[in-house]
Amino acid sequence: MKLGISEENIKKSVSMLSTALADEMTLYVKTRKFHWNVSGQSFMELHKLFEAQYTQLEAVIDELAERINKLGSKTIGTMEEFGKITRIKEAPGKYPDQKGMISELLADHEMLIVELRKDIDADSDAGTTDYFTKLIQDHESIAWILRRYLN
Repeated sequence: MKLGISEENIKKSVSMLSTALADEMTLYVKTRKFHWNVSGQSFMELHKLFEAQYTQLEAVIDELAERINKLGSKTIGTMEEFGKITRIKEAPGKYPDQKGMISELLADHEMLIVELRKDIDADSDAGTTDYFTKLIQDHESIAWILRRYLN
């Protein structure tokens, strides 16, 4: 395969993309959990907001998996594999209130923004760098919306 990227840089990009995929998958599951379990005065608004966000994450997950394949690698695809490399922290058995859900998701999106910026600085693949830049912008938009609920 001739992509103009060294094997070393492909491996580096695939590693970062796989970690990002694990992060997005974990965040997707967490957002679905909150969608399913939100209750209270703003139930319907937050129920729909979380649904819109996990739907957006579904598209991101697919794009990440395809980017890995485009670089000639296999894409991880089990919860065990995702769990080993994700940077997102889960809280099994915990069901925060509405403000807690929003705060937790906001913290996750902000952490991903910071980590993706580090990945961009470390990457040597222009296509992956461009993809991560767009992904940062997507997470910034979601974080902005979540932040507005807390102010």
